Parts: sequence; C-alpha cells; structure tokens
Amino acid sequence: MHDVIVVGAGLAGLRCAGLLAGRGLDVVVLEAADAIGGRQRTDIVDGFRLDRGFQVLNPAYPALRRSVELDALALGSFPVGVRVRTTDGTAELRHPVRHPLSIATSLRSGLVSARDAVALARWAAPALIRPLSRLARNDVTVGEGWEAAGLRGPLRTAVLEPFLAGVLAERDGETSNAFTQSLVRYFALGCPGLPAQGIAAVPEQLAAHARAAGADIRLDARAERMSSHGEGIRMELTDGDSVAASRVVVAVGPDAVSGLTGLAAPATNGLQTWWFAATEPPTGSALLTVDGRVGRGPVVNTVVMTHTVPSYAPAGRHLIAATCLLPRGSDPADERDVRRHLGEIWGTDISAWELIRRDDIVDALPAQPAPLSAPRSPRYADRSYIAGDHRDTASIQGALASGERAARAILRDVEPSSGR
Repeated sequence: MHDVIVVGAGLAGLRCAGLLAGRGLDVVVLEAADAIGGRQRTDIVDGFRLDRGFQVLNPAYPALRRSVELDALALGSFPVGVRVRTTDGTAELRHPVRHPLSIATSLRSGLVSARDAVALARWAAPALIRPLSRLARNDVTVGEGWEAAGLRGPLRTAVLEPFLAGVLAERDGETSNAFTQSLVRYFALGCPGLPAQGIAAVPEQLAAHARAAGADIRLDARAERMSSHGEGIRMELTDGDSVAASRVVVAVGPDAVSGLTGLAAPATNGLQTWWFAATEPPTGSALLTVDGRVGRGPVVNTVVMTHTVPSYAPAGRHLIAATCLLPRGSDPADERDVRRHLGEIWGTDISAWELIRRDDIVDALPAQPAPLSAPRSPRYADRSYIAGDHRDTASIQGALASGERAARAILRDVEPSSGR
C-alpha cells in the first residue's frame, strides 16, 4: 500500500507529489489523460505550438519561483502594456515606470486623463503594501472598487475592462476587487511571458522533479471512485484496476471535483481561443491588443504570439491568438464573427489567415466573486485532502500554493507518528 495517492497531474497535484516524495513518502499520481499538465497543456499542430487556450506565465508569482527553475524555461516576455483599438485608430499604453518616455504618448492618446491616472493609483496602491488577506477584508466587486476610487473614464471603459475581461473570463465587473488588485500587482511587478516550449514546460518540470524524488506518475489512469480500505483508502479506476494508500489527495480540475469527493462543483468561467496562422503578421507590435470601442465583440483580446515566442510557429510563419468569453449556457462565438472583429481590431484583411484550431475551455478559471474567500483547508474527509486553484485563487500561483498546502497538511499528519 502506498503512502499517498494524488489524483490529477496538473500543477497542484504535481507540486504536492514532488514535495511529499521529496520527504520520503511513497507517492503515486493517477492522471486520467494521456499526458500531464491538466489545463496547462501544449500540442504541436502542423509545426505550430498551441497551448490549450491562451496562457500567460508570470514569473513574479512566489509559488512559481519556489517550484520551478525559471531560467530553464527560456521565457519570452510580453511587453508590459496594452494596445487599444479606438474609434480613431490604435493607441499603445505601456508601464509608465519601465517606459517613462511613453507617458507623453499615453496622455495624448485620449485614454488617460490626469484624474483617471490618480484614480487608478488610488485603486491599485493598496495591493502594493497589503497582503491579499488584508485586501479581502470588506471586499466588494471590482466594479464597485473602481467606482469607490473614482475610476470612471476611458482608462477604465476602453482599457481596464476589456483587458481584464480576458484575464478574469468575465466582463460584468462581478469578480472580487481584492483578487483583481492582487493580479494587477503581479502584472506590475513581473514580466509575464511564455516558455519557449509552451506552457506545458511548467508541469513537465514539476513532473521531472517529482519523478526524481521517487513519485510514480501513471497516465491513462482515470479514478472513478474511492472507498475506505482498512486504515487507508482504495481508489477504483475505470479500467478495473485499483490502488490503495494511507491517504489521498484529489487534485483534479473543477469539472471533476464533485464526482470524486461529493463536494459541490466550483463555479467557473469559460474562455474560447482561436489560433490562426499567417505569412505576414498584422502588426510589428508584441503588445496584447484589445478593442476599446464600446459594445464591440466577440474578441476580448488578440496577440501575435510569435513576436514574443518565435518557437510557437515554423520558420516563415506567424501565430495569432484571439480570445473570446465562453459564458455558460450561451452560444459560443462563430468563425465568421471572430474574423470580422479581428479584421476591425487589426485594421487589415485577414481572409488569408488559416484557422489551425479553436479551443473551447468551459471551465477555464474558477470564478472569484466578492467577497473573496480565504484559501480553503485541504482536509475535507478522514485521510482525504483536496488541492487546486479552486481552493485558493484562480491562477497558476493559486494552483501551486494549494498543492503546497495539501503537502504540508499531510506531512503534519504523517510525520509525528511515522518517525520520517
């Protein structure tokens, strides 16, 4: 019998498994898919490197810095800023501290007034000096937070709202103000980007660390149900096999939590990503582009991936990503509308672009409504634990931190009596 079964080889499960195996526990990881990674997967399609949906990796996340060797990822960094389609053309807004020469251009864009700049600083400043737990006290929605700060002009409606729609996977301003402040803080402190080999390089590194520590990772091993087994737990698999251990960590995605634990399924927001190939890029800018015109859609952001990570496309080709919201119960965007909107955003004819793939991710991110909940305990039943970003914050930081929390809980329960 194993010491621990970890169900799910996503970021939370792999981080948990690596920490436990590193402390000498016998750990087996059961992954239902044919590869590790969970929502952080990368596929090679016709020579293009396609993540499962548009991904961004922020090296400012503390849990990421604890978990992986960032230098080994060969990160390509997106510029810290945003390109905005306006009724008069396009405008580029860059980080004012890192690009001080851009301040005059930003002010001339008509998107940033002195009043809005002060209001944004008033809204964002608390996140620079207070931990998330403090920010979450008396939490309100982000829409209410902006109103309280006096942020009401184009900087909000044409820049922040469309930009954050793609980050939060919702556009109604119902997400926690504290959580949004925390994310913006990480954007301000870090240089978000992507590994040269795709987002899958992160779970691959976690898996390599876990295996080196002695963890056994089994693919195509779908857990179906668990039951008590003596002083431990038996996990039944769909192929008829079973695995027993003293303890189990359920680290599956939000869509699979209820089936294994009986807990209520976490609320989630959905995203849809379209991947296009082109011979010529629509712009020389590597900035993420949003549409600042009111009521336009369905695209919430688009970017030329190969300006930041050239390895995402074969030589002589470019990869363009476009992201739309995927509201539950609503019809997804169709290719005709996406192409029409992209042509408007980029201001060019895109009819020659080849559609490589469309990713519909219904459970892309756990919802983070106000008031923000504190990170939930990893213990949910006797000898049973749970991990995932739905137990923390909807981010790579939240997933890794949740895996660490579950590992610490198990070690506290095991080590006093085992002598390990």
